[in-house]
Amino acid sequence: MKPTSGPEEARRPASDIRVFASNCSMHGLGHVFGPGSLSLRRGMWAAAVVLSVATFLYQVAERVRYYREFHHQTALDERESHRLVFPAVTLCNINPLRRSRLTPNDLHWAGSALLGLDPAEHPAFLRALGRPPAPPGFMPSPTFDMAQLYARAGHSLDDMLLDCRFRGEPCGPENFTTIFTRMGKCYTFNSGADGAELLTTTRGGMGNGLDIMLDVQQEEYLPVWRDNEETPFEVGIRVQIHSQEEPPIIDQLGLGVSPGYQTFVSCQQQQLSFLPPPWGDCSSASLNPNYEPEPSDPLSSPSPSLPYTLMGCRLACETRYVARKCGCRMMYMPGDAPVCSPQQYKNCAHPAIDAMLRKDSCACPNPCASTRYAKELSMVRIPSRAAARFLARKLNRSEAYIAENVLALDIFFEALNYETVEQKKAYEMSELLGDIGGQMGLFIGASLLTILEILDYLCEVFRDKVLGYFWNRRHSQRHSSTNLLQEGLGSHRTQVPHLSLGPSPLLCSEDLPPLLVLSPRLSPPPTAPATLSHGSRPAVCVLGAPP
Repeated sequence: MKPTSGPEEARRPASDIRVFASNCSMHGLGHVFGPGSLSLRRGMWAAAVVLSVATFLYQVAERVRYYREFHHQTALDERESHRLVFPAVTLCNINPLRRSRLTPNDLHWAGSALLGLDPAEHPAFLRALGRPPAPPGFMPSPTFDMAQLYARAGHSLDDMLLDCRFRGEPCGPENFTTIFTRMGKCYTFNSGADGAELLTTTRGGMGNGLDIMLDVQQEEYLPVWRDNEETPFEVGIRVQIHSQEEPPIIDQLGLGVSPGYQTFVSCQQQQLSFLPPPWGDCSSASLNPNYEPEPSDPLSSPSPSLPYTLMGCRLACETRYVARKCGCRMMYMPGDAPVCSPQQYKNCAHPAIDAMLRKDSCACPNPCASTRYAKELSMVRIPSRAAARFLARKLNRSEAYIAENVLALDIFFEALNYETVEQKKAYEMSELLGDIGGQMGLFIGASLLTILEILDYLCEVFRDKVLGYFWNRRHSQRHSSTNLLQEGLGSHRTQVPHLSLGPSPLLCSEDLPPLLVLSPRLSPPPTAPATLSHGSRPAVCVLGAPP
């Protein structure tokens, strides 16, 4: 605030616009509302102030509009690390069921759903498997569990895994976790399940990751009996490299690895970070896979859920869709619904999933934080002529068997660096306030304290104009009642001898009620009314000047 100038300024109330204009730190107001009459100079200053304020308000509105559009920008960076967590590696044999483990009971229950077989074709199919037909009087089991079928008849890692090394150290089936996917029984390396410690690597390049040799067991592949959507024509394994939080969707995202080749997979970790609404569309709320026809009790404690991932959301969405349509879930789906029977697989679950994938009915936003792996593949034939005989002796297999069934897989980090892809707010609240402050200082020469001065002035105007109006009105009403009372006292008062109560005598009246009336010419008033004995009743004395 500027200092007050002149005695005339000091006599004016604080609510006077001229006082405010002369003291306010906002530029130009003192020239508009200063002393003197209306002149061309004052008019030009007023036009300049109005134009500056209008320009300032326009710029503020533009900045606020831009802020409310919630723009974002994407920053790409590459960072180095001395140690990286090795990804989870899920692998599945393309053949879902081993022919040697199928029984007549399996064909009775699941032959039509999984293989498209009619009951009359069961004996011929068993002969194609090299199995005897069902004995006379065969009675199927009263119930059948699809999950148990895949767990029993799926390929065993103990039979497929010929060699395993991680960073040069031996590993085995105990380092893999069994998991069920749409391709059947699969296995995940470094899953971190059940609190297992995650494996890390401190170097990049071949030999510093996972090296495995697998037997795809072509002799266990089911014969192709009829062409349908579930019939596999290829041989080999599917591999998916993913983070530990993300469930594998290997039937859609898996890489194909063929026998007779050594496949090298060079990986680079990418850490993605997205913004939630309104700047982006990411989400961190996991979707419950259990379908609830009725809303659950809001007071019940929520069940613990895994971190939100894009694949996890899609899997939960598919589970809820199948549970709503069919009243069951497929064996690889999470949740508490019962596993579908083979007939439900054929008539409801498979058609529902296929229709859902074609429609892309699941609207799953990106997770706010996720990890993915960029991959580069290369391959060479295996074995060479020089190594074929050695491998045949080592693995106790023929050279032809090794060429048709054995594959090698080498997964490693290209280097110990990783990429970060991060969405950032393009316009922060601090930037908005800075722009508003800059425009305020440029156009009207004001600051935040100027706003406080204006608020203080408005408070003064409210106190003087609004509250002062009611105060004066109430004071005038009290003053008029005092005048009426003094006029009534003038007709009844009598002169009495002077008392030693001050310089003014006491005026007493016998006809008035016991009330002390103070003359406005006296100060200070007595602390109690003075009474005199005047006949048989006391007289009320009024302080006043002698007539």
